[in-house]
Amino acid sequence: MGLKSAKKLMKDRKDARWKDKNYSTRTLGLYAKADPLEGANQAKGIVLQKVQKEAKQPNSAMRKCCKVQLTKNGKSVTAFIPGNLAQKFLDEHDEVMIERIGGKQGRSKGDIPGVRFQVIQVNDQPLRLLVKGKIEKGRR
Repeated sequence: MGLKSAKKLMKDRKDARWKDKNYSTRTLGLYAKADPLEGANQAKGIVLQKVQKEAKQPNSAMRKCCKVQLTKNGKSVTAFIPGNLAQKFLDEHDEVMIERIGGKQGRSKGDIPGVRFQVIQVNDQPLRLLVKGKIEKGRR
């Protein structure tokens, strides 16, 4: 390339990086704009209804989920209810705290299609302690 060609090399490299989808998405902050939690780790919401999602092949199960309307922006998301018989502790109009399921690059994890969040608290009580039977569900 020769002497004094660093400027051109830097400019070419900069232009080439914008062709990379991951770089442009990250730089423009497109994930944060489309994210229902708006970049936060957790969010509170109200349970609209309990639903069951069919697991992807080769599994055959009805995964227990719930539709949650977030209080911060009114967006509606589907959240997985982890734990054996944990859906007993959720009723409609309960206040729940949801967090992301640790899937790859913000996508759904495991065999539940289209579900990217899970319930961690119900009426300010941790769901896993409710399932274990260590505490009772709080009255609102």
